[in-house]
Amino acid sequence: MSDTPDLAVRDLHVAVEGKEILKGLSVEVRKGEIHALMGPNGSGKSTLANTLMGHPRYEVTSGQILFKGQSILDMEPDERSRLGLFMAFQYPVAIPGVSVANFLRSALNARLAPSEKNGNGAMPRKKGIGPKEFRTLLKEQMGLLRMDETFAGRYLNDGFSGGEKKRAEILQMAILRPEIAIMDETDSGLDIDALRIVSEGVNALAGPHMGVLVITHYQRILDYIKPHFVHVIVDGRISLSGGAELALELENRGYDWVRDQDEVEAP
Repeated sequence: MSDTPDLAVRDLHVAVEGKEILKGLSVEVRKGEIHALMGPNGSGKSTLANTLMGHPRYEVTSGQILFKGQSILDMEPDERSRLGLFMAFQYPVAIPGVSVANFLRSALNARLAPSEKNGNGAMPRKKGIGPKEFRTLLKEQMGLLRMDETFAGRYLNDGFSGGEKKRAEILQMAILRPEIAIMDETDSGLDIDALRIVSEGVNALAGPHMGVLVITHYQRILDYIKPHFVHVIVDGRISLSGGAELALELENRGYDWVRDQDEVEAP
């Protein structure tokens, strides 16, 4: 693992409609690392995820987001994606009329397009990955996630169960191969079997070429995806960091003791 963080968030302050949500959050993620970000409802977890990907609703009022040593604050979401960031959504949207396979091939071709030729989000001029090569890649990655091949012909997330939507998100991650993947409460709405399958896919993809930031309320996904670091966010900032054992402590004790600790330490 490199000493230089691939993703560095430094003293980040973010407001939504004039209300400050993140209040000086700092965290670093490197390729090869799995970080878990845990915290109660309303603490700012999803705000961080959306801000990292450039959602226009979230206003960065101060602080830095550096990816591979450069600021990405002025970059559009598609530019951040091409650079190597990826986000798996908590609530993936349905796109009727667009098959999973067509969506994934279009996304991959846009990801591969040189930024100077595709800086406005338009489809690249070059043909990109060929149909035969893409079908081989798609089949391999669907096998990794134990997905039936007929899944590729279905319209993206249209009529999908919660588990199917989350597997489709992980399939996107497998196809796009980002350098840093942000998983925004991917465990939400999953039963045990779907959680295990999704987690196995993440574990197969994580490694020296990809870092993962898992955002979650609960410890249960961390039974399957073992984090190197666990961070607790309370009231818009990281209040506590530790190893995997911290998630178990949170499961047993909840978040109140972290809040109480913050109050004691506050000047």
